[in-house]
Amino acid sequence: MAERRYGNNQRRRSREQQESFFDYTLLFVVLFLLAFGLVMLYSASSYDASLHYEGDSAYFLKRQASSTVIGLAAMIVVANLPYHIWERFAALGYLVSIVLILLIIPFGVEANGAKRWLRVLGISIQPAEVAKLAMILFLASLICRMGRKIRTGKGFFIVLMVPVPVCLMVWRITENMSSAIIIFGIAALMLFVSTPDYKRFILLGLAGVAVCAVAVFVIVKMSESPNASGVGVRGSRILAWLDPEAYASGKGFQTLQALYAIGSGGILGKGLGQSMQKLGFMPEAQNDMIFSIICEELGLFGAFSILLMFILLIWRFMVIANNAPDLFGALLVVGVMGHIAIQVILNVAVVTNTIPNTGISLPFISYGGTSVLFLLMEIGIVLSVGKGIRLKDL
Repeated sequence: MAERRYGNNQRRRSREQQESFFDYTLLFVVLFLLAFGLVMLYSASSYDASLHYEGDSAYFLKRQASSTVIGLAAMIVVANLPYHIWERFAALGYLVSIVLILLIIPFGVEANGAKRWLRVLGISIQPAEVAKLAMILFLASLICRMGRKIRTGKGFFIVLMVPVPVCLMVWRITENMSSAIIIFGIAALMLFVSTPDYKRFILLGLAGVAVCAVAVFVIVKMSESPNASGVGVRGSRILAWLDPEAYASGKGFQTLQALYAIGSGGILGKGLGQSMQKLGFMPEAQNDMIFSIICEELGLFGAFSILLMFILLIWRFMVIANNAPDLFGALLVVGVMGHIAIQVILNVAVVTNTIPNTGISLPFISYGGTSVLFLLMEIGIVLSVGKGIRLKDL
């Protein structure tokens, strides 16, 4: 009897060791952020929607909810596919993203003064979001194929140059510098975890800081000259960042309204739905500046709580990446982690006027159907990698 019981225990322990890992914490955080995002989206957009869409205060909510449902379905499908299948389509995805960006030139749809969308079968698609996912897949595949060659100067330079054409096209064709920065940031992070030589990144970082400092200095000097109008749109944003009150009627208006919202929210906020800035003061409150509405209605407590959820999400990414079955899976997770982390940091920095206004959405919360769809597909890839982990390896 004792031997039979011992044998049963051994077989049960063996089955447990063969069971796949599923990160329910990651799934819960994503679902929480989606639900919270829909609530805050309705709160931030209901007034504007009722004015411009025939009294339909839930116009933006319904569109975002539809995209979220489609995204969740896509996430489930992707999560149940072997993640190695994406290695076959990595190069194709890279080329398709380039073609989609180029198609904006003749067929792009303009909205809010920017030509960044394509309309396919009545559905708006933002190619920059496609490019982010395509870059993650392509770089993960490329780094794995290069192997130890990536440690050489030539290999390092090749990988670093891969995102440059896409970044330049996103920047110049769609005039979306923020997405270009995010795409390059994703590539830099994936390269960073793949090579042990950190000196190159220190030099690149110092060079980047130096270029930014020189650019700001030149723009400030140009603004002091009689021909101050020559600084351009992005130069005006930098000047508004340095002194938003001096540009209160122009580029600094949105930033000032965001700061007013954050300051008036205090510690605990005015209460859900009680924001004043969304009542015609904050332009497009449901988009890039939704974090300021969160601060106004839920206070610093609510804002820190949401940031804590994003930190928890990043931590789960790190756990899966560290235990991934192979390098390709780990790089996929690192790429998704970089995408979300960079976007959150930049969005909060823009809203708090830490950096110039570049128009960056808050993942899972800001309005944007293409964004939430591709973010959920990326989460599906991470869950697929996680399912390849065996419980005995944790």
